[in-house]
Amino acid sequence: MAIPLSLNGKVALITGGSRGIGAAAVRLFVGAGARVMFSYEKAKRQSEQLVEALGSENCAALPCNLSGTDTAEALITATVRRFGRLDILVANHGIWPPEDAPVDHMPADQWRNTIAVNLDSVFALVKHSVAQMKRQGRNGAAAGHLVLVSSTAAQRGESFHCDYAATKGALISMVKGLSTELARDGIYVNSVAPGWVDTDMSAPALGDPKTRDKIFATIPLGRVATPEEIAGPILFLCTAHAGFITGEVFNVNGGAVLVG
Repeated sequence: MAIPLSLNGKVALITGGSRGIGAAAVRLFVGAGARVMFSYEKAKRQSEQLVEALGSENCAALPCNLSGTDTAEALITATVRRFGRLDILVANHGIWPPEDAPVDHMPADQWRNTIAVNLDSVFALVKHSVAQMKRQGRNGAAAGHLVLVSSTAAQRGESFHCDYAATKGALISMVKGLSTELARDGIYVNSVAPGWVDTDMSAPALGDPKTRDKIFATIPLGRVATPEEIAGPILFLCTAHAGFITGEVFNVNGGAVLVG
């Protein structure tokens, strides 16, 4: 008998939920029984269509500029106001400046902006989510789950994108420290680290035949992931099936980065 990945009764906040991995996660989480708040920055129409398809009783969308530490608390507050609690945070949003930037030519503004979006805002989201989860106390076996979406770039670096690699590496370090810090509170902290995924963010690279061939050559499975193939592991880490997993980096990269 198949045992479903259930999130019945849970409330999740998924950032960057209008497209790509985020939208796939929203669909899977709602399908597993969760109620979901998701944030978006610019894709209003896509967000409205997603809510319409899944039902406003199951999910809601909120525009939010997650750059720095100032907007996260309001997003958590809105989630709790809409659905009554917060059990799961999936920090999925992020930017990847598409143009190569050698470190000696990288503009300071680019460095600061990547840090603000990919790292500072995640810190603030984690801070206020954990505070809410602690106020709620334990609900069954777990008080909460945090999943921070990192990248293969966090583990092997990425030439000409040191800003992106640094932020994603920092998320993995946060997971390692927070998992031990929050274990006594029943809050699980893990990371999913995707490789190349067929999303809007990857479209410029995957749309160039030479670059695409180089990318495919580095992936033993010979293709890039679908958004659903990343969202599935994110969902798994928030279910009871992952009840003895915390502090882990779940690599989903087609064999491209064979590290622990």
